[in-house]
Amino acid sequence: MEDMLFYDRMQFAFTITFHYLFPQLTMGLSLMIVYFKWKFLRTKIDKYNDAAKFWMKIFALNFAMGVVTGIPMEFQFGTNWAKFSELTGGIIGQTLAMEGMFSFFLESSFLGLFIFGEKLLGHKLHFVTGFLVFLGSWASGYLIIATHSWMQHPVGYEILENGRFVLNNFGALFSNPWLMPSYLHNQLASLITSSFVVAAIGAFYLLNEKHNEFGKLFVKTGVVFGLVSSVLVAFPTGDWAAKNVVKHQPVTFAAMEGIFETQEGGAEIVLIGQPNMVEKKLDNKIAVPNVLSFLTYQRWDAEIKGLNEFDKKDYPTNIPGLYYAYHIMVGLGTIFIGLMLVAAVQLYRKKLYKTKWILWALMLMLPFPYIANTTGWYTAELGRQPWLVYNLLRTADGASPTVSAGNTLFTLLGFIGLYLLLGLLFLMLAGKIIHKGPELSKH
Repeated sequence: MEDMLFYDRMQFAFTITFHYLFPQLTMGLSLMIVYFKWKFLRTKIDKYNDAAKFWMKIFALNFAMGVVTGIPMEFQFGTNWAKFSELTGGIIGQTLAMEGMFSFFLESSFLGLFIFGEKLLGHKLHFVTGFLVFLGSWASGYLIIATHSWMQHPVGYEILENGRFVLNNFGALFSNPWLMPSYLHNQLASLITSSFVVAAIGAFYLLNEKHNEFGKLFVKTGVVFGLVSSVLVAFPTGDWAAKNVVKHQPVTFAAMEGIFETQEGGAEIVLIGQPNMVEKKLDNKIAVPNVLSFLTYQRWDAEIKGLNEFDKKDYPTNIPGLYYAYHIMVGLGTIFIGLMLVAAVQLYRKKLYKTKWILWALMLMLPFPYIANTTGWYTAELGRQPWLVYNLLRTADGASPTVSAGNTLFTLLGFIGLYLLLGLLFLMLAGKIIHKGPELSKH
Protein backbone atom coordinates (compact mmCIF):
# COMPACT_ATOMS: atom_id res chain seq x y z
CA MET A 1 0.00 0.00 0.00
CA GLU A 2 2.81 2.42 0.87
CA ASP A 3 4.61 1.68 -2.41
CA MET A 4 1.38 2.20 -4.35
CA LEU A 5 0.73 5.55 -2.65
CA PHE A 6 4.34 6.64 -3.17
CA TYR A 7 4.25 5.94 -6.93
CA ASP A 8 0.80 7.53 -7.29
CA ARG A 9 2.14 10.69 -5.68
CA MET A 10 5.39 10.58 -7.67
CA GLN A 11 3.54 10.26 -10.96
CA PHE A 12 1.22 13.16 -10.21
CA ALA A 13 4.14 15.26 -8.92
CA PHE A 14 6.17 14.61 -12.05
CA THR A 15 3.37 15.28 -14.53
CA ILE A 16 2.12 18.43 -12.81
CA THR A 17 5.67 19.80 -12.33
CA PHE A 18 6.42 19.38 -16.02
CA HIS A 19 3.00 20.72 -17.04
CA TYR A 20 3.27 23.86 -14.94
CA LEU A 21 6.52 24.90 -16.64
CA PHE A 22 4.30 26.16 -19.49
CA PRO A 23 1.24 27.92 -17.93
CA GLN A 24 3.49 29.88 -15.57
CA LEU A 25 4.99 31.60 -18.61
CA THR A 26 1.77 32.02 -20.61
CA MET A 27 -0.21 33.66 -17.80
CA GLY A 28 2.36 36.39 -17.20
CA LEU A 29 3.33 36.70 -20.86
CA SER A 30 -0.29 37.30 -21.91
CA LEU A 31 -0.31 40.51 -19.84
CA MET A 32 2.99 41.67 -21.36
CA ILE A 33 1.70 40.98 -24.89
CA VAL A 34 -1.38 43.10 -24.14
CA TYR A 35 1.00 45.83 -22.90
CA PHE A 36 3.05 45.74 -26.12
CA LYS A 37 -0.09 45.93 -28.28
CA TRP A 38 -1.50 48.77 -26.15
CA LYS A 39 1.78 50.70 -26.52
CA PHE A 40 1.55 50.27 -30.29
CA LEU A 41 -2.02 51.65 -30.36
CA ARG A 42 -0.91 54.66 -28.32
CA THR A 43 2.38 55.45 -30.08
CA LYS A 44 1.94 53.90 -33.55
CA ILE A 45 5.59 52.75 -33.26
CA ASP A 46 5.87 49.45 -35.16
CA LYS A 47 8.40 47.80 -32.85
CA TYR A 48 5.74 47.40 -30.13
CA ASN A 49 3.41 45.59 -32.52
CA ASP A 50 6.27 43.44 -33.80
CA ALA A 51 7.19 42.61 -30.19
CA ALA A 52 3.60 41.57 -29.41
CA LYS A 53 3.53 39.23 -32.43
CA PHE A 54 6.95 37.77 -31.60
CA TRP A 55 5.98 36.93 -28.03
CA MET A 56 2.65 35.52 -29.13
CA LYS A 57 4.60 32.87 -31.07
CA ILE A 58 6.38 31.89 -27.83
CA PHE A 59 3.02 32.04 -26.03
CA ALA A 60 1.34 29.75 -28.60
CA LEU A 61 4.16 27.19 -28.34
CA ASN A 62 3.91 27.19 -24.53
CA PHE A 63 0.13 27.01 -24.71
CA ALA A 64 0.25 23.95 -26.99
CA MET A 65 2.72 22.23 -24.67
CA GLY A 66 0.52 23.08 -21.69
CA VAL A 67 -2.48 21.43 -23.36
CA VAL A 68 -0.53 18.30 -24.34
CA THR A 69 0.90 17.83 -20.83
CA GLY A 70 -2.27 18.86 -18.99
CA ILE A 71 -4.57 16.17 -20.39
CA PRO A 72 -2.64 13.12 -19.00
CA MET A 73 -2.47 14.88 -15.63
CA GLU A 74 -6.26 15.17 -15.45
CA PHE A 75 -6.76 11.50 -16.38
CA GLN A 76 -4.94 10.58 -13.17
CA PHE A 77 -7.99 11.74 -11.20
CA GLY A 78 -9.76 8.70 -12.66
CA THR A 79 -6.87 6.23 -12.66
CA ASN A 80 -4.62 6.80 -9.62
CA TRP A 81 -7.01 8.91 -7.50
CA ALA A 82 -10.40 7.37 -8.24
CA LYS A 83 -11.50 7.33 -4.59
CA PHE A 84 -10.65 11.03 -4.24
CA SER A 85 -12.63 11.80 -7.41
CA GLU A 86 -15.58 9.70 -6.23
CA LEU A 87 -15.74 11.41 -2.83
CA THR A 88 -15.00 15.02 -3.83
CA GLY A 89 -15.99 15.15 -7.51
CA GLY A 90 -19.26 16.91 -6.64
CA ILE A 91 -17.21 19.91 -5.53
CA ILE A 92 -13.91 20.01 -7.42
CA GLY A 93 -15.72 18.97 -10.60
CA GLN A 94 -17.56 22.32 -10.56
CA THR A 95 -14.51 24.54 -10.78
CA LEU A 96 -12.50 22.21 -13.03
CA ALA A 97 -15.40 21.97 -15.50
CA MET A 98 -15.78 25.75 -15.49
CA GLU A 99 -12.06 26.10 -16.21
CA GLY A 100 -12.35 23.79 -19.21
CA MET A 101 -15.64 25.14 -20.56
CA PHE A 102 -15.09 28.87 -20.12
CA SER A 103 -11.45 29.83 -19.58
CA PHE A 104 -9.73 27.30 -21.81
CA PHE A 105 -12.10 27.81 -24.74
CA LEU A 106 -11.95 31.60 -24.37
CA GLU A 107 -8.15 31.52 -24.38
CA SER A 108 -7.75 29.02 -27.22
CA SER A 109 -10.40 30.58 -29.50
CA PHE A 110 -9.03 34.10 -29.35
CA LEU A 111 -5.41 32.89 -29.49
CA GLY A 112 -6.10 31.75 -33.06
CA LEU A 113 -7.66 35.12 -33.93
CA PHE A 114 -4.70 37.00 -32.44
CA ILE A 115 -2.14 34.96 -34.36
CA PHE A 116 -3.89 34.93 -37.74
CA GLY A 117 -6.45 37.74 -37.68
CA GLU A 118 -4.54 41.03 -37.50
CA LYS A 119 -5.13 42.10 -41.12
CA LEU A 120 -8.74 40.99 -41.08
CA LEU A 121 -9.65 42.53 -37.73
CA GLY A 122 -7.62 45.74 -37.71
CA HIS A 123 -5.41 46.82 -34.82
CA LYS A 124 -8.11 47.73 -32.28
CA LEU A 125 -9.98 44.44 -32.58
CA HIS A 126 -6.64 42.66 -32.69
CA PHE A 127 -5.87 44.24 -29.31
CA VAL A 128 -9.27 43.02 -28.01
CA THR A 129 -8.45 39.42 -29.02
CA GLY A 130 -5.12 39.70 -27.19
CA PHE A 131 -6.89 41.04 -24.12
CA LEU A 132 -9.37 38.14 -24.23
CA VAL A 133 -6.47 35.66 -24.40
CA PHE A 134 -5.08 37.34 -21.27
CA LEU A 135 -8.50 37.23 -19.60
CA GLY A 136 -8.92 33.54 -20.43
CA SER A 137 -5.48 32.59 -19.12
CA TRP A 138 -5.95 34.48 -15.84
CA ALA A 139 -9.50 33.14 -15.40
CA SER A 140 -8.10 29.64 -15.93
CA GLY A 141 -5.59 30.22 -13.13
CA TYR A 142 -8.35 31.58 -10.89
CA LEU A 143 -10.58 28.51 -11.28
CA ILE A 144 -7.69 26.04 -10.84
CA ILE A 145 -6.60 27.83 -7.67
CA ALA A 146 -10.22 27.92 -6.44
CA THR A 147 -10.09 24.11 -6.64
CA HIS A 148 -6.72 24.00 -4.89
CA SER A 149 -7.90 26.45 -2.21
CA TRP A 150 -10.88 24.25 -1.37
CA MET A 151 -8.49 21.32 -0.81
CA GLN A 152 -6.32 23.50 1.44
CA HIS A 153 -9.21 25.10 3.32
CA PRO A 154 -12.54 23.33 2.61
CA VAL A 155 -15.65 25.54 2.76
CA GLY A 156 -19.31 25.39 1.70
CA TYR A 157 -19.61 21.59 1.87
CA GLU A 158 -21.44 18.84 3.71
CA ILE A 159 -20.50 15.16 3.95
CA LEU A 160 -23.20 12.58 3.16
CA GLU A 161 -23.59 9.27 4.97
CA ASN A 162 -21.70 7.47 2.19
CA GLY A 163 -18.69 9.77 2.76
CA ARG A 164 -19.20 11.90 -0.35
CA PHE A 165 -18.68 15.65 -0.24
CA VAL A 166 -21.41 17.81 -1.73
CA LEU A 167 -21.55 21.55 -2.20
CA ASN A 168 -24.19 23.38 -0.17
CA ASN A 169 -22.91 26.90 -0.87
CA PHE A 170 -21.57 27.58 -4.37
CA GLY A 171 -20.56 31.16 -3.49
CA ALA A 172 -18.34 29.89 -0.67
CA LEU A 173 -15.96 28.39 -3.25
CA PHE A 174 -15.17 31.90 -4.49
CA SER A 175 -15.22 33.70 -1.14
CA ASN A 176 -12.83 31.17 0.40
CA PRO A 177 -10.29 33.14 2.50
CA TRP A 178 -7.53 30.92 1.06
CA LEU A 179 -8.33 31.79 -2.57
CA MET A 180 -7.42 35.44 -3.18
CA PRO A 181 -3.99 35.45 -1.46
CA SER A 182 -3.01 32.24 -3.27
CA TYR A 183 -4.31 33.50 -6.62
CA LEU A 184 -2.59 36.89 -6.51
CA HIS A 185 0.65 35.34 -5.23
CA ASN A 186 0.58 32.75 -8.03
CA GLN A 187 -0.22 35.23 -10.81
CA LEU A 188 2.53 37.61 -9.73
CA ALA A 189 4.95 34.66 -9.56
CA SER A 190 3.91 33.84 -13.14
CA LEU A 191 4.60 37.46 -14.11
CA ILE A 192 8.08 37.14 -12.57
CA THR A 193 8.79 34.15 -14.83
CA SER A 194 7.62 35.98 -17.96
CA SER A 195 9.53 39.15 -16.97
CA PHE A 196 12.77 37.22 -16.55
CA VAL A 197 12.23 35.34 -19.82
CA VAL A 198 11.58 38.59 -21.72
CA ALA A 199 14.58 40.30 -20.06
CA ALA A 200 16.80 37.24 -20.66
CA ILE A 201 16.02 37.12 -24.39
CA GLY A 202 16.60 40.88 -24.61
CA ALA A 203 19.94 40.52 -22.81
CA PHE A 204 20.87 37.67 -25.17
CA TYR A 205 20.21 39.91 -28.19
CA LEU A 206 22.22 42.80 -26.73
CA LEU A 207 25.18 40.62 -25.76
CA ASN A 208 25.21 39.09 -29.24
CA GLU A 209 24.69 42.52 -30.86
CA LYS A 210 21.72 41.41 -32.94
CA HIS A 211 18.14 42.75 -32.94
CA ASN A 212 19.50 45.53 -30.72
CA GLU A 213 16.36 47.67 -30.83
CA PHE A 214 14.23 44.75 -29.65
CA GLY A 215 16.91 43.72 -27.17
CA LYS A 216 16.66 47.10 -25.46
CA LEU A 217 12.85 47.00 -25.50
CA PHE A 218 12.73 43.48 -24.01
CA VAL A 219 15.29 44.23 -21.29
CA LYS A 220 13.54 47.47 -20.30
CA THR A 221 10.08 45.87 -20.24
CA GLY A 222 11.30 42.76 -18.42
CA VAL A 223 13.10 44.79 -15.74
CA VAL A 224 10.14 47.12 -15.07
CA PHE A 225 7.57 44.30 -14.92
CA GLY A 226 10.05 42.11 -13.04
CA LEU A 227 10.78 44.66 -10.31
CA VAL A 228 7.10 45.39 -9.65
CA SER A 229 6.06 41.71 -9.62
CA SER A 230 9.09 40.61 -7.52
CA VAL A 231 8.23 43.14 -4.81
CA LEU A 232 4.48 42.41 -4.87
CA VAL A 233 4.98 38.64 -4.75
CA ALA A 234 6.81 39.09 -1.44
CA PHE A 235 4.59 41.80 0.01
CA PRO A 236 1.66 42.00 0.33
CA THR A 237 0.68 38.71 -1.40
CA GLY A 238 3.36 36.40 0.04
CA ASP A 239 2.86 37.84 3.51
CA TRP A 240 -0.92 37.42 3.16
CA ALA A 241 -0.57 33.80 2.02
CA ALA A 242 1.84 32.98 4.88
CA LYS A 243 -0.58 34.45 7.43
CA ASN A 244 -3.28 32.15 6.04
CA VAL A 245 -1.00 29.18 6.71
CA VAL A 246 -0.36 30.40 10.29
CA LYS A 247 -4.11 30.74 10.89
CA HIS A 248 -5.46 27.62 9.18
CA GLN A 249 -2.47 25.21 9.05
CA PRO A 250 -0.23 26.05 12.03
CA VAL A 251 1.53 22.65 11.96
CA THR A 252 2.50 23.33 8.32
CA PHE A 253 3.89 26.75 9.24
CA ALA A 254 6.02 25.23 12.01
CA ALA A 255 7.46 22.69 9.55
CA MET A 256 8.07 25.32 6.84
CA GLU A 257 10.06 27.46 9.24
CA GLY A 258 11.82 24.49 10.91
CA ILE A 259 10.39 25.25 14.38
CA PHE A 260 10.53 22.02 16.36
CA GLU A 261 9.89 23.57 19.81
CA THR A 262 7.47 26.38 20.59
CA GLN A 263 9.31 29.69 20.72
CA GLU A 264 7.99 31.95 23.46
CA GLY A 265 8.97 35.59 23.83
CA GLY A 266 9.84 35.96 20.16
CA ALA A 267 10.71 33.57 17.32
CA GLU A 268 13.84 33.88 15.22
CA ILE A 269 13.78 33.74 11.42
CA VAL A 270 16.14 31.13 10.02
CA LEU A 271 18.17 32.17 6.97
CA ILE A 272 20.17 28.93 6.65
CA GLY A 273 19.85 25.61 8.45
CA GLN A 274 19.31 21.89 7.86
CA PRO A 275 16.46 19.99 9.57
CA ASN A 276 17.75 17.19 11.80
CA MET A 277 14.74 14.89 12.16
CA VAL A 278 16.49 12.58 14.63
CA GLU A 279 17.37 15.25 17.19
CA LYS A 280 14.40 17.49 16.28
CA LYS A 281 16.47 20.61 15.62
CA LEU A 282 18.08 22.67 12.85
CA ASP A 283 21.79 22.06 12.29
CA ASN A 284 24.26 24.83 11.36
CA LYS A 285 21.61 27.50 11.49
CA ILE A 286 22.04 31.20 10.87
CA ALA A 287 19.08 33.08 12.30
CA VAL A 288 17.93 36.62 13.14
CA PRO A 289 16.21 36.88 16.56
CA ASN A 290 12.52 37.83 16.91
CA VAL A 291 11.99 38.71 13.23
CA LEU A 292 9.60 35.82 12.50
CA SER A 293 7.31 36.88 15.35
CA PHE A 294 7.22 40.44 14.01
CA LEU A 295 6.53 39.35 10.41
CA THR A 296 3.78 36.98 11.55
CA TYR A 297 2.01 38.95 14.30
CA GLN A 298 3.61 42.45 14.12
CA ARG A 299 4.93 41.91 17.67
CA TRP A 300 8.58 41.18 18.44
CA ASP A 301 7.69 38.95 21.41
CA ALA A 302 4.82 36.92 19.88
CA GLU A 303 4.81 33.17 20.49
CA ILE A 304 5.16 30.84 17.48
CA LYS A 305 3.96 27.26 17.99
CA GLY A 306 6.43 24.48 17.25
CA LEU A 307 5.87 20.95 15.98
CA ASN A 308 5.91 19.70 19.58
CA GLU A 309 2.42 21.20 20.02
CA PHE A 310 0.82 18.91 17.42
CA ASP A 311 0.00 15.21 17.02
CA LYS A 312 2.72 13.41 15.01
CA LYS A 313 0.14 11.77 12.76
CA ASP A 314 -0.78 15.25 11.47
CA TYR A 315 2.82 16.31 10.73
CA PRO A 316 3.59 17.00 7.05
CA THR A 317 4.89 13.71 5.69
CA ASN A 318 8.13 15.21 4.32
CA ILE A 319 9.26 17.96 6.69
CA PRO A 320 12.79 18.40 5.22
CA GLY A 321 11.34 18.58 1.69
CA LEU A 322 8.79 21.18 2.78
CA TYR A 323 11.40 23.21 4.68
CA TYR A 324 13.86 23.28 1.75
CA ALA A 325 11.15 24.01 -0.86
CA TYR A 326 9.91 26.99 1.16
CA HIS A 327 13.39 28.38 1.81
CA ILE A 328 14.49 27.98 -1.81
CA MET A 329 11.37 29.88 -2.94
CA VAL A 330 11.93 32.71 -0.44
CA GLY A 331 15.68 32.86 -1.09
CA LEU A 332 15.26 33.09 -4.86
CA GLY A 333 12.48 35.67 -4.45
CA THR A 334 14.87 37.85 -2.44
CA ILE A 335 17.57 37.52 -5.14
CA PHE A 336 15.00 38.49 -7.82
CA ILE A 337 14.16 41.71 -5.97
CA GLY A 338 17.86 42.56 -5.56
CA LEU A 339 18.80 41.92 -9.20
CA MET A 340 15.79 43.74 -10.64
CA LEU A 341 16.38 46.69 -8.31
CA VAL A 342 20.02 47.03 -9.44
CA ALA A 343 18.94 46.67 -13.09
CA ALA A 344 16.20 49.30 -12.63
CA VAL A 345 18.70 51.77 -11.12
CA GLN A 346 21.01 51.27 -14.11
CA LEU A 347 18.03 51.65 -16.45
CA TYR A 348 17.14 54.95 -14.77
CA ARG A 349 20.77 56.08 -15.14
CA LYS A 350 20.62 55.08 -18.85
CA LYS A 351 23.55 52.69 -18.39
CA LEU A 352 21.79 49.30 -18.30
CA TYR A 353 22.29 48.32 -21.96
CA LYS A 354 26.07 48.78 -21.63
CA THR A 355 26.42 47.11 -18.18
CA LYS A 356 27.45 43.67 -19.35
CA TRP A 357 27.53 41.93 -15.96
CA ILE A 358 23.85 42.79 -15.38
CA LEU A 359 22.92 41.61 -18.87
CA TRP A 360 24.77 38.35 -18.22
CA ALA A 361 23.01 38.03 -14.85
CA LEU A 362 19.58 38.63 -16.44
CA MET A 363 20.28 36.04 -19.13
CA LEU A 364 21.67 33.39 -16.78
CA MET A 365 18.80 33.86 -14.30
CA LEU A 366 16.28 32.54 -16.84
CA PRO A 367 15.79 29.07 -15.23
CA PHE A 368 15.51 30.33 -11.65
CA PRO A 369 11.95 31.76 -11.70
CA TYR A 370 10.84 28.31 -12.91
CA ILE A 371 12.60 26.77 -9.90
CA ALA A 372 11.05 29.34 -7.55
CA ASN A 373 7.54 28.71 -8.93
CA THR A 374 8.00 24.95 -8.69
CA THR A 375 9.27 25.07 -5.11
CA GLY A 376 6.41 27.43 -4.26
CA TRP A 377 3.91 24.83 -5.41
CA TYR A 378 5.84 22.10 -3.61
CA THR A 379 5.53 24.19 -0.44
CA ALA A 380 1.75 24.33 -0.83
CA GLU A 381 1.37 20.63 -1.70
CA LEU A 382 3.88 19.16 0.76
CA GLY A 383 2.45 21.46 3.41
CA ARG A 384 -1.04 20.01 3.02
CA GLN A 385 0.14 16.41 3.44
CA PRO A 386 -0.92 13.98 4.86
CA TRP A 387 -4.29 15.33 3.68
CA LEU A 388 -5.89 15.57 0.24
CA VAL A 389 -8.67 17.71 1.72
CA TYR A 390 -7.19 19.37 4.77
CA ASN A 391 -8.30 17.74 8.06
CA LEU A 392 -11.07 15.80 6.25
CA LEU A 393 -9.65 13.31 3.73
CA ARG A 394 -6.22 11.71 4.08
CA THR A 395 -4.07 11.11 1.01
CA ALA A 396 -3.98 7.37 1.69
CA ASP A 397 -7.80 7.26 1.55
CA GLY A 398 -8.01 8.96 -1.86
CA ALA A 399 -5.84 6.60 -3.92
CA SER A 400 -7.30 4.00 -6.28
CA PRO A 401 -7.22 0.63 -4.47
CA THR A 402 -7.14 -1.43 -7.69
CA VAL A 403 -4.15 0.21 -9.44
CA SER A 404 -0.94 -1.58 -8.48
CA ALA A 405 2.39 0.08 -7.70
CA GLY A 406 3.93 -1.74 -10.67
CA ASN A 407 1.37 -0.33 -13.11
CA THR A 408 1.94 3.21 -11.84
CA LEU A 409 5.74 2.88 -11.95
CA PHE A 410 5.57 1.54 -15.52
CA THR A 411 3.43 4.44 -16.72
CA LEU A 412 5.59 6.93 -14.77
CA LEU A 413 8.67 5.70 -16.64
CA GLY A 414 6.70 6.07 -19.89
CA PHE A 415 5.79 9.66 -19.00
CA ILE A 416 9.42 10.48 -18.17
CA GLY A 417 10.59 9.21 -21.57
CA LEU A 418 7.78 10.92 -23.50
CA TYR A 419 8.14 14.23 -21.65
CA LEU A 420 11.90 14.20 -22.21
CA LEU A 421 11.25 14.06 -25.95
CA LEU A 422 8.55 16.76 -25.68
CA GLY A 423 10.90 18.97 -23.67
CA LEU A 424 13.68 18.63 -26.26
CA LEU A 425 11.19 19.40 -29.06
CA PHE A 426 9.98 22.48 -27.18
CA LEU A 427 13.52 23.78 -26.62
CA MET A 428 14.36 23.22 -30.28
CA LEU A 429 11.27 25.09 -31.53
CA ALA A 430 11.59 27.91 -28.97
CA GLY A 431 15.30 28.25 -29.83
CA LYS A 432 14.42 28.52 -33.52
CA ILE A 433 11.91 31.32 -32.85
CA ILE A 434 14.37 33.20 -30.58
CA HIS A 435 17.28 32.78 -33.01
CA LYS A 436 15.20 34.17 -35.90
CA GLY A 437 14.03 37.08 -33.73
CA PRO A 438 11.08 39.43 -34.20
CA GLU A 439 9.88 40.02 -37.76
CA LEU A 440 9.88 43.68 -38.75
CA SER A 441 6.68 45.22 -40.10
CA LYS A 442 6.64 45.70 -43.87
CA HIS A 443 5.44 48.96 -45.35
